[in-house]
Amino acid sequence: MGWKGTIARWVAALIVPRIYQEHKDGVAIQQRVLQQLLTQGAKTQFGREHDFAGVRSYQDFKASVPIRDYEGLRHYIELIAGGKEDVLWPGRPLYFCKSSGTTSGVKYIPLTKPSIDAQIAAARNALLMYVHETGQSDFFDQKMIFLQGSPVLDKHGVIPSGRLSGIVYHHVPAYLTRNRMPSYETNCIEDWEQKVEAIARETLPERMSLISGIPPWVVMYFEKLLELTGKKHIKNIFPDFSVFAYGGVNYEPYRARIEQLIGRQIASIETYPASEGFIAYQDSQREQGLLLNINGGIFYEFIRPEDIDRDPMKRVSLADVELGVNYALILNTDAGLWGYSIGDTVRFVSLAPYRIVVTGRISHYISAFGEHVIGEEVEYALMKTAAEMGVVVTEFTVAPQVTTADGELPYHEWVVEFAAVPADMAALEERVDQLMQDKNVYYADLREGNVLQRLKIRTLPQGAFVAYMKSQGKLGGQNKVPRLSNDRRIADQLLAL
Repeated sequence: MGWKGTIARWVAALIVPRIYQEHKDGVAIQQRVLQQLLTQGAKTQFGREHDFAGVRSYQDFKASVPIRDYEGLRHYIELIAGGKEDVLWPGRPLYFCKSSGTTSGVKYIPLTKPSIDAQIAAARNALLMYVHETGQSDFFDQKMIFLQGSPVLDKHGVIPSGRLSGIVYHHVPAYLTRNRMPSYETNCIEDWEQKVEAIARETLPERMSLISGIPPWVVMYFEKLLELTGKKHIKNIFPDFSVFAYGGVNYEPYRARIEQLIGRQIASIETYPASEGFIAYQDSQREQGLLLNINGGIFYEFIRPEDIDRDPMKRVSLADVELGVNYALILNTDAGLWGYSIGDTVRFVSLAPYRIVVTGRISHYISAFGEHVIGEEVEYALMKTAAEMGVVVTEFTVAPQVTTADGELPYHEWVVEFAAVPADMAALEERVDQLMQDKNVYYADLREGNVLQRLKIRTLPQGAFVAYMKSQGKLGGQNKVPRLSNDRRIADQLLAL
């Protein structure tokens, strides 16, 4: 073992017990985080407008600060872009993080020095948790690759802006810079297909030990490596490859394909970073869920999705969350986001320590008939069926089909790209449909009441989803295809390719 691996074990032994101790005092820590945020925020325009100086309790805070999405903060963002200081947070942010919104176009999320430091610390902690539990730290002494956006920055107004992964590139700790790949020049290539090939050629001679990225784009990288070498498996190219770190999407729909490409199972570390903050990370290879980052400059609030449009909304802090309940996630951060609805939904699977799973997006659902289907449910049904039937799914999305011919009942249409088309599609459809009924009582009622017929699966040729993303200008980076939509825009565009 090299010196970096040895030091990683030593640091993990110090930091990991402290993190678990914090979770024993999680409610008190969150209260302290809120107070620290309010103290800083009181000096700002937003803090004065919302009477932060008069807030004495969480109840006061809820009364003073309404829930907002990006549109509700846009006015403040544009003031910052114009050069005004002390708007949402003291001074000006170091960066704007560019994030694609479904309704707001490009969003510009402020990043401050404390929030960037918290992003780096959480990513480090995810690796240290793995080291502490498994004793494996050799990957620190070999090469690591981070498939990420370009580090080239532009400006929104007077503030430098770029994608989160590109911004973080400039703040990677010194102890990782010599191990990190790809090179700066390769990372700056804008065209994703050209970039993937350049990364593959650059990394081929190296001893890669950790590979990190969003799963669908890692698949592209692996496929390019195999194409360039003529080898059958990644394990024959990178025999030292031992850890796959990922975030951005659920890994399960991609696991079978990635392990097929590698040629064996691989240890994985899931992270939940967002432009708005590093929310959670995997702390155990044995336990379900991601450890909530309770001491990372974020005060969390939670709202049941069905309460989102009610006035007043019933919002709770960590003190009052319940196991097994689906919550919309609300953030208050040390970058100046206040009562900010990130758009994700989560569910607690443990309260000691606080662990969550991401269940979907508030805006990504199907309820054309009152079925309230969410991403977690469609991923479960298809992945369980695929595992049972030995089928490998490359990518998929689901949409309602309301307009049918000749009196045919409406249905959910699943647009799926398989590594190889299943021989018995009818059996696959039947099993997925049954699992959907098991998972969602509203869907089961609609099926039993003959409001919906059994779901239908439409197969697409290999490469169809990549072609779609390319046609939308969203190939690579942090972009991903929504698992489901309440309209047919994405499904129809995919089927028209």
